[in-house]
Amino acid sequence: MAADSQHFWGPDYDALKAVDPEIAQVVDDELTRLRGGLQLIASENLTSPAVLAALGSTLSNKYAEGYPGRRYYGGCEVVDQAELIGVERAKKLFGAEHANLQPHSGANANLAVYAAFCQPGDKVLAMSLPHGGHLTHGAKVSFSGKWFEPVPYTVREDDGLIDYDQVRDLALEHRPKMIVAGATAYPRLIDFEKFRAIADEVGAILWVDAAHFIGLVAGQAIPSPVPHADVVTFTTHKVLRGPRGGMLVSRAEHAKALDKAVFPFLQGGPLMHAVAAKATALAEAATPDYQAYARQVIANAQALTSALETQGMRAISGGTDTHLALLDLQPLGVTGKEAEARSGLAGITLNKNAIPYDPQPPMTASGIRVGSPSITTQGMTEAEMGDVARLIATAVTADESTDVGQKTLGEVREEVGTLVSRFPAYAR
Repeated sequence: MAADSQHFWGPDYDALKAVDPEIAQVVDDELTRLRGGLQLIASENLTSPAVLAALGSTLSNKYAEGYPGRRYYGGCEVVDQAELIGVERAKKLFGAEHANLQPHSGANANLAVYAAFCQPGDKVLAMSLPHGGHLTHGAKVSFSGKWFEPVPYTVREDDGLIDYDQVRDLALEHRPKMIVAGATAYPRLIDFEKFRAIADEVGAILWVDAAHFIGLVAGQAIPSPVPHADVVTFTTHKVLRGPRGGMLVSRAEHAKALDKAVFPFLQGGPLMHAVAAKATALAEAATPDYQAYARQVIANAQALTSALETQGMRAISGGTDTHLALLDLQPLGVTGKEAEARSGLAGITLNKNAIPYDPQPPMTASGIRVGSPSITTQGMTEAEMGDVARLIATAVTADESTDVGQKTLGEVREEVGTLVSRFPAYAR
């Protein structure tokens, strides 16, 4: 493996191996894991070597508290250029008036939104966590649920879709300071125009958390929330295929408040190597190849969802318009926890996930969430999705406590290995 890793990473790998062979081995092992299995976590992707090069660059050395031209430290004239380039690329790509690339994560970007627009105790209307929302949308274990008053909206039990009439009724009843559109396990398009109308009716800020689907927006594969929202936050490491981190774009009128919320309220010095890597990912996302990729991500997710339904899983909301699907395993008599563990033994990485109105506790869950970003980056198309679905279904129904189940999982792992060898992650 060492020679192969050196071929992939270049001479820097030799330096790492010489100084810290233990961590070099971890790096090796993760590359092996990526190449040896199906990566179906909806919130993950495979960054390009160009993004990794920026992320592992000398820009990591520079302390740059503040913003370009207004830094606390000297010597920032070079890193200023990286941030300015990234900001302009973000504004152009998303048609936004303002952009901030400094948030260390999506959660940090979200916290900045609260800091810019709300005071502790303010009401915030957002999707319920068990119905697909995010921890930072008002969950009790998060700052968002401890410092603010969450007003949760849900999806309908009959079709799994957002009930916009309920959203409006709750907004009129509670008069929230802010309304959040966006989720982590909602496979359908969101009607941002309806959310805008509701926000305007009650005088609320409209914040769209686009962490999961912003890459599809960048690729012009789905409608953009930017024209409708006061602020849009997102992560850069999902469909967008950038480094792990966060960003936000907004209307110009909110720029000062949001920038102050990121720094100095929330963060100190930005990670300039990450800012540069975000800029590189934005450049990649502005290409026709990326647009084709974004369309293929959706096509693969839809084909995979349909194939999983034929294997006996119920697709929440009846399908997907995006990169992810939420599947109910109750028809198979399997929990999400069992499915995640069994799939892992078979070389398939996915996650258990609560479904709306789930009878199981969250750590057991009745469903799984699957996503197509990584396998699409590897070059798979609809032609492979039937096989992927069959392998998932075989794995999740194999009881690993029995000899037969162990044998089945071993056979699935072999098939997975054969499949991914045709579409290797970080091809040699």
